Amino acid sequence: MIAAVDVDYRAGGGAVAACVLFDDWAAGAAAAERTEAIAQVEAYRPGQFYKRELPCLLAVLRHAAGPLAAVVVDGYVWLGDNHPGLGAHLFEALGRTTAVVGVAKTLFRSARRAARPVLRGGGARALWVTSVGIALDDAAERVRRMHGTFRMPTLLKRVDHLCRHGWACQSRKRQRRLHLGRR
Repeated sequence: MIAAVDVDYRAGGGAVAACVLFDDWAAGAAAAERTEAIAQVEAYRPGQFYKRELPCLLAVLRHAAGPLAAVVVDGYVWLGDNHPGLGAHLFEALGRTTAVVGVAKTLFRSARRAARPVLRGGGARALWVTSVGIALDDAAERVRRMHGTFRMPTLLKRVDHLCRHGWACQSRKRQRRLHLGRR
């Protein structure tokens, strides 16, 4: 199983973490989805973003059943030669047993040598892939063949949507069910 994860920060200091699980890199639909509300997160500190995001990712990943072959993060595994980014810290937190692939929309200049550009959807703007626990060229090829005809793969768009909007949708449905159940 492969997991794609993302976090959206909310006013008031909270966040919503999302996870989309899928069986194959080319899958067009999720095998399972999960969102997790995080009441309080660390304040953003330049150069230490992982301290804010990592606890959120671990909170949503703890619900993934069975071992994961890989986790895809929105961002970088490496910010430069031997300079760990969010993905490298996640790899350590997972006991170095699960590969982590970072997919970023913009190039972080110091990561130029650590990242592979991946062109998708016939566009000229690359996605930037970094990895740990899997060879960089293999990770880039797997991202290249992910489902979707656009620059951003289908399931990466889905996890982004879930963390931004899914929690609110789930909460409204839950509230409606609770309201209807009281009648």
